[in-house]
Amino acid sequence: MKIVGLITEYNPFHNGHLHHIQEARRVTGADTVIVVMSGDYVQRGVPAIMPKRLRAEMALRCGASAVFELPACYATGSAEYFAMGAVSLLNSLGVVDSLCFGSECNDLGALSHIADILCREPQKYKDLLKKALKKGSSFPGARHSAILEYTNSTSTASLLDDPNNILGIEYLKALKRTKSSITPFTIRREGAHYHDQSMSEDSFSSASAIRSLLAFSGSSLSTDRTGGTFENTSFSSILDRLEDQVPASCLELLKDYHRVQYPVYQNDFSIILKYKLLNKHPAGLIRYQDVSEELANRIYAQLNNFFNYKQFAELLKTRDTTQTRINRALLHIMLGFKKEDMEEYTAGGYHYYARLLGYRKDRAKVISRIGKESPLPLLARLSDADELPSSGRKMLRNDILASNLYASVVTDKFRTAFQNEYKQGIIKV
Repeated sequence: MKIVGLITEYNPFHNGHLHHIQEARRVTGADTVIVVMSGDYVQRGVPAIMPKRLRAEMALRCGASAVFELPACYATGSAEYFAMGAVSLLNSLGVVDSLCFGSECNDLGALSHIADILCREPQKYKDLLKKALKKGSSFPGARHSAILEYTNSTSTASLLDDPNNILGIEYLKALKRTKSSITPFTIRREGAHYHDQSMSEDSFSSASAIRSLLAFSGSSLSTDRTGGTFENTSFSSILDRLEDQVPASCLELLKDYHRVQYPVYQNDFSIILKYKLLNKHPAGLIRYQDVSEELANRIYAQLNNFFNYKQFAELLKTRDTTQTRINRALLHIMLGFKKEDMEEYTAGGYHYYARLLGYRKDRAKVISRIGKESPLPLLARLSDADELPSSGRKMLRNDILASNLYASVVTDKFRTAFQNEYKQGIIKV
């Protein structure tokens, strides 16, 4: 059995993701695909458009053999934390031979070159980075400038302009830092750019464009209408538009669970975030992941101007702080993810359990193999968590609370029965 690992969000699953699964099998020669997927919140610092189990089922129907949940503290972290969390989980499963990720450049050598610089951090590079940060650049901008000056290569630095290249570099850094035996592969990302908000004429629209389209799928329930322009907002017309953009099995799930489990947006959590912020002072806010002293003071000063989650996040943006960083900071405050907790988790080896969301029945043998080879306990039931160390129980409690909060928003928005995390079973396809 040859196994390839994929690190994903599937927010939502589309043709580009199907292409990734198929190409990962082809280029690595693997017969089994193990997916590590973000749960109910994603790396951009926002809630996923639909619950994790619905997205996991889409992946399983489209060829994934098993889907494991990436703990929320890593799924909502910086690109570095996201990559380290995901790669270390793949390492800990004990069975993964290769990692295949998408990139805009499809040049593993060039991405590895940058990853090596960022891992080694030569003194010249550190001095250049520090100089760029002192000029007021955001960290991504400062890193781009430092790599440009250090390598004296515009083409090398330009690789840091594209989000999938950046994540790919972080995966390679994580493999190097963990001295992983997993072999990396990359394939070219097909179709629209990651941030494109308009539907593509071919069959590879971005997840951003699909989310924008789904935002028009129910006038009274829509809480996020940004991005593309769509003249006809009836759900049947939206399904017609999506027919060439998502696999047929996913389209079926989109139809069945519309206004039952999705769409969910940032603004659906507005009152929860405001409640959390009203209970905090700047000194308390600094304890949360991604919250600097300057940002904590700005949050406190602008609190009377809070109208909704997304508006407030945009209000806090400055030239030297990216919107994604603001989104992550607010999400970490809402979910209670503290810096001291992250330090504790990473010092303890990043992971204490492997949370299985679902698997294909015809690939059940891989689950048995993981149970034998992995040093982590395979969590199929939350009742098995009593045997975890204290740090593992804390991490799991935070994940359960985050998922129950998401489920509560779904219940309130769509008037459906509350699905407590403790009652959720493993998906079997």
